[in-house]
Amino acid sequence: MASRTDTKTRILDAAEKLFAERGFSETSLRLITSKAEVNLASVNYHFGSKKELIRAVLARYLDVFMPSAAIEIKRIHHAPEDASLNEIFSALIKPLLELNKVRNGGTIIFLQLLGRGYIESQGHLRWFITTHYGEHLATFVQAVSASAPHIPAAEMFWRLHFTLGTIVFTMASADALNEIAAAEYGEHNNIEAILRKVIPYMAAGVAVPVLTN
Repeated sequence: MASRTDTKTRILDAAEKLFAERGFSETSLRLITSKAEVNLASVNYHFGSKKELIRAVLARYLDVFMPSAAIEIKRIHHAPEDASLNEIFSALIKPLLELNKVRNGGTIIFLQLLGRGYIESQGHLRWFITTHYGEHLATFVQAVSASAPHIPAAEMFWRLHFTLGTIVFTMASADALNEIAAAEYGEHNNIEAILRKVIPYMAAGVAVPVLTN
């Protein structure tokens, strides 16, 4: 008989795959239990609810990414010279790539899950992330704001969400974009190369002065 730890891991693995492929709303607990080969009581025992299961799936990545990202940002933000937006965004590459150690393809899976959370208006995830990782988020936002002091806080709120949307869409479409780039331009990019391509675009978008009427 599988141990409780094995059962919990199977549930998390099955839920993660289904959530990334189908989305949170379209993935039922019945689908998850079928794929994990467990009964519904096991899900209730280990997680209590579908929302808690969603949070647990994301936490496997956030627990690795958030502290690592905060360390990298603090390292450059506290340097003698002010960090540029390009440097701040680039500091996230290493923590993102480290997610491949959580699971093969973890970087893309994490961003797919994050994107699903926003697209499907999973408000409880915003609460979960700000509650459990608020200090790490604040480190990032403070560094970005310090590098673009001409952008008002309300405008920065929108621009950071546009930035998240850009990276989530890019990573979700990475395979298709790579195929087009290879066929039409002879380019062959890995995930790190794609991230480094999109960062200057995001940094420029965040920093552009606010237009006044």
